[in-house]
Amino acid sequence: MEELLKTIKADGSLMPLVAPHLSRHLLFPLIQFEGDQAEEKEDDALAKQVLAAKIKLLEDTNMTDYVASMYCELHGVSDPPAEYNRKRQEVLAQLEKYEQATAKIADLLTQDEVVNGLRSDKVANLEFLKNQHGVTMEMVDALYDFGQFQFRCGQYGPAADMLYQFRVLSTDNDKVAASTWGKLASEILSTNWDSAIDELKNVREGIDTRLFNNPRAQLDHRTMLIHWSLFPLFNSETAREPVLDMFFSAAYINTIQTSCPWVLRYLIAAVITGRNRGRNSSLQQKQMKDVVRYVRQEAYEYSDPITQFISALYIAHDFEAAREALRKAEEVCRGDFFLAGSADAFVDSARHLICESYCKIFSRMNIRDLSEKLGLNPDDGEKWIVNLIRETRLDAKIDSQDGTVVMNHPPNNVYQQVIEKTKGGFFRTQVLNAAVSK
Repeated sequence: MEELLKTIKADGSLMPLVAPHLSRHLLFPLIQFEGDQAEEKEDDALAKQVLAAKIKLLEDTNMTDYVASMYCELHGVSDPPAEYNRKRQEVLAQLEKYEQATAKIADLLTQDEVVNGLRSDKVANLEFLKNQHGVTMEMVDALYDFGQFQFRCGQYGPAADMLYQFRVLSTDNDKVAASTWGKLASEILSTNWDSAIDELKNVREGIDTRLFNNPRAQLDHRTMLIHWSLFPLFNSETAREPVLDMFFSAAYINTIQTSCPWVLRYLIAAVITGRNRGRNSSLQQKQMKDVVRYVRQEAYEYSDPITQFISALYIAHDFEAAREALRKAEEVCRGDFFLAGSADAFVDSARHLICESYCKIFSRMNIRDLSEKLGLNPDDGEKWIVNLIRETRLDAKIDSQDGTVVMNHPPNNVYQQVIEKTKGGFFRTQVLNAAVSK
């Protein structure tokens, strides 16, 4: 595993930085992605490294059959070592034990009359189940243990159900918190994104309330939650807004800047690709301004082609550097597990930003020059600019004979400028007078 992470780090991947904040099950899809990339590149040495890393990652889980099949593939044998068969029998024995221990309570929780008798008071629920159905705390704890066991087997759907049932009944706050993390991981791995967002909110609330007097633990848990949130952020449209709201909140942006500045890559990508999704334009503009500020603040701590694109375009106002950074950023996106699916959307939205910035400066632009700034050839550039004008209804027209785009910049209204400059002045004066009088 260490050898693979070193190889991947040399290629500029963030996986070595992200890996410590993920469970082994959540890390597995990232390693699988690296394996797929190695196959596309026909890099047999890296593919073998990835396969060995997957075996190393999962050998302590209960996924014995899958690990055994990967072992046979890696070593070119038809039968795995005897230890795999021995562990398989142990897992099957444990499965039977847990099924027996949870059979009664699991059956009760599927009966409508029992479920309808439950209330929000967990103590009362336990008393009700104990008096009416003979349920004990050991049975409730068995749900937690069985949920963990199912998760280690890669049975994420049943694990989520078991952990939910345990959480409804248990009064053990530590185990309830752990089961919420487990259910979040299960929903992510089952790609149940709506449920994952609900669990993300539960975990966030637990961090804020349970650990309110332990800042260090809050920082560690928030760092982990930020990394886990990347899965729904880039796989579900409904998850985008709640996850971004969390990332931009004071507590979580402080966490990103303090312990994981590399997450700026994903924050920037999410904001930029959100431009074409019918989002609130004023909110999007505010988020862009915030992102630019964070990039400026963290430039000494972390930099990659995506942050460099923002820096070149909005801080240095260097269109040549922005174009070069965008070219490299596209490569980064296609090689990143979380961003690969939105690479085209990112590039297209980034070109919009370049064009938008360029149009604010010039009233007449040469199509060839503008195409070059966008990283396109003149023909593709002209088509792209025509589509942009049509889709965004820019007040602009193309002069085909001169090969230019002419922007119609409305003259600044002097009265409107005075209104904007003095807006809020009266309120600030009142606040100042009140402060002085005190």
